[in-house]
Amino acid sequence: MKSFNNMIADGDTCEDMLPYERFLKSGPESLTDAELLAILIRTGASGYSPVDIARNVLELGNTKEKGLNCLYGLSIDELLKVHGVGKVKAIMLKSVAELAKRMSLQRASIGISFENPEMIARYYMERLRHEDREKVVVLSLNNKLKLINEATLSMGTVNSAIISPRDIFIQALKSGASSIVMLHNHPSGDPAPSRADISITNKIRESGSMLDINLKDHIIIGDQSYFSFLEKGLLWQ
Repeated sequence: MKSFNNMIADGDTCEDMLPYERFLKSGPESLTDAELLAILIRTGASGYSPVDIARNVLELGNTKEKGLNCLYGLSIDELLKVHGVGKVKAIMLKSVAELAKRMSLQRASIGISFENPEMIARYYMERLRHEDREKVVVLSLNNKLKLINEATLSMGTVNSAIISPRDIFIQALKSGASSIVMLHNHPSGDPAPSRADISITNKIRESGSMLDINLKDHIIIGDQSYFSFLEKGLLWQ
């Protein structure tokens, strides 16, 4: 990081430097979300400080993704609409969101049990809940319920994912799986299963029985919530 004297020499204003000074004096916890982003944005634009630009970015979020969470859903093109954000800054902001997601996944993966629907849902929550299309993920497990393969098999429409038992069990057989867990997201944020969700779950369970590959669970990811067919006793209907 440049010294404050160098920042002044390079043309940075006092307002640009305030988040840096507060960070060093009081720690990152003392800064607002906009001020933390401003440190990364680094430079302002005509009439706009880095903090102003950061605030404008955070205001782009919709009702579902507010504040910092909006960085997951915003596209590069949407970020470029903010005055003062060019391609480099837009890529940096998207990289921050991706790093935050990966950090969250790494923390959640410690000690995960693939027998526990809540732990599985929590682990995949950050990866799936921000998707704006339905995505299907299949986890192949060995006879000790350890993960041996993860496959993303479908990117559907806003309201449905296109998947077949054949697609799922090709992956499971290739992996030598003893059992599988299927997950998919509901972009609406409501994890309640549709009739189609229940129907495909039954088809996959029945197909797995013929192949001696057990469907351990089908978990639907919503917005900070989930639905487990195993927990609700729906795997046998």
